[in-house]
Amino acid sequence: MNIKESIIAETENWVAVNKPSGLLSIPDRMGKDISLKAILKEAYGDIYTVHRIDKDTSGLIIFAKNEVAHKHLSRQFEDRQTRKIYQGLVIGSPAESAGSLDASIMEHPALNGTMIIHRKGKEALTDYTVLEDFGIYSFLEFRIHTGRTHQIRVHMKDMGHPIVCDSLYGDGKPLLLSSIKSKFKLSKEELEERPIMGRLALHAFQLSFTDLGENTIDLEAPLHKDMRATLQQLGKRKKK
Repeated sequence: MNIKESIIAETENWVAVNKPSGLLSIPDRMGKDISLKAILKEAYGDIYTVHRIDKDTSGLIIFAKNEVAHKHLSRQFEDRQTRKIYQGLVIGSPAESAGSLDASIMEHPALNGTMIIHRKGKEALTDYTVLEDFGIYSFLEFRIHTGRTHQIRVHMKDMGHPIVCDSLYGDGKPLLLSSIKSKFKLSKEELEERPIMGRLALHAFQLSFTDLGENTIDLEAPLHKDMRATLQQLGKRKKK
């Protein structure tokens, strides 16, 4: 990835990046795959983890450049003083145009890396708003008040509207243009259709926090090209 093109904003204390889907935020236990933190370390030297987003989720993530900023920013995430907004495409149409999902989450006792809703789990609260209902799919905005692993994905599965292309909590099927465009024709050069959306359709969209000078910082990461194109095609289908 071109790190310079992915940077949304930075100061002497922190750097905010629009992470692509498929890239780890920080190194995993195996340490084999490249991570955004490793890329940033090459560019900046010292880089400190403040929070993380799933490998398959795209969007806004911030790293600290020094220990003082790391402590200041990390405390805000731990104390739930940040405002975190995600956007995502889900399967189907939610019955209510807005609501709150309050269901505790814990790790699956047998499936490592998979989370489940369970009364013995940790508190998890997600607010959602339907931005656009396309019928077969809906585009939602989420505000998470807690930061549980896979929180939005688990809550949407429980609601009956999993995130598009979610292989853990949904059907994992890629979204094909032929499924939403009635007069779709495969070009002669292609043997098979390539998905218009072939990865988890979830994006960390906005983040608000206070900097070391106690100023409120509001950041926004634009949707990536594949999600913009999918929403455009769904919009065209809806107008017909």
